[in-house]
Amino acid sequence: MSLEIYRRGNTFWARGRIVHQGQPIGEYVRQSTGTSDEAGAWAWCRDEEARRIRRFLVGDEHALTFAEAILLYEADAKTAAYLIPIVAEIGETPVTQITPKTVRSLGAQLYPNAGTATWTRQVVSPVRAVINNAHDLGKCPPIRVKGFSKSEKVAQDKARGNTGRKKYPPGSWEWLLQFRAHADRKVAALALFMFVTGARIGQATAMHPSKHLDLQNFKACVPGAKGQPDRWLRIPKELVVELANLPKLWPRGWERKPKNLRLFGYADRTAPRKAWESAIEKAGIEFIPFHSAGRHGFGQEMNVRQRLDEKAAGEWGGWSDTNLMKRTYTHAEDTQGKIHEAFYRGLKEAEKATGLSLIERNAA
Repeated sequence: MSLEIYRRGNTFWARGRIVHQGQPIGEYVRQSTGTSDEAGAWAWCRDEEARRIRRFLVGDEHALTFAEAILLYEADAKTAAYLIPIVAEIGETPVTQITPKTVRSLGAQLYPNAGTATWTRQVVSPVRAVINNAHDLGKCPPIRVKGFSKSEKVAQDKARGNTGRKKYPPGSWEWLLQFRAHADRKVAALALFMFVTGARIGQATAMHPSKHLDLQNFKACVPGAKGQPDRWLRIPKELVVELANLPKLWPRGWERKPKNLRLFGYADRTAPRKAWESAIEKAGIEFIPFHSAGRHGFGQEMNVRQRLDEKAAGEWGGWSDTNLMKRTYTHAEDTQGKIHEAFYRGLKEAEKATGLSLIERNAA
């Protein structure tokens, strides 16, 4: 082996020059192996030698492995968790050898009982993000991976005997009033805030009372998310009163410092779940989760029930694409009743215009 190890404090370091076919390549190595275990240090040397020889033979762009590309990417906690099983499968594969087909097939390989939405969220998106980040740094070519088609989704749902995520109805004023009648002050205010502003649960629970409220001017700030900036909204007086009456709240277990205050007193988007479910059970109403009750409820109320100008609803709710708002955040309600009403309305207009009667024709 070209490298030798030596102890420096409690850690083994490596030194030497990599030799390939009798010729030294690259710069002299003097680097920590990052371990105090001798066997682990020698394993590090073997891997480092193989990596440098590969880079010497094929060039930097073709030598970068997926595991190395991950080290260049700043992943959040959720994405990092998704990447762990992916690295186990393709970590040592050079990025240039990872094809779109490889990425798409990983979903079925890692999560055979999941749907295509899970494959996209937990495999395709993280892999694509890691590789394209490395491309932005000039380390490798980019990758483009097409999404799963509707027919692929249907086929996978059929294979696993599951049609996917359960669909919940959007929130409404009727549901909200019943919910709030049985909810504690914090979760009642949270539900009202999300329904009135279209805020996501994660945005609402991140709010700080000093940073995100200006109640003297009837304003609240919904923190930015998904590429959208913070948005200050002039909120109704009923919501102003509700928020003004909330006490100072710190998430459970957090140090009681001013910077740790949270408007609704929750640490993250999952923290209100127990109180939310309890209020629903006490009220005896249909279960509706945070997002459906809040953001979907707002979209439905403004676009379908109140038929508000879609530009106004989109701007208030933080949708840059109003088509996305209409496509995803509006839902059919009382379909049969509306169709029958439209049927008879059209029939009456036609009978009036023609002087003919559907009933008389049928009787004849």
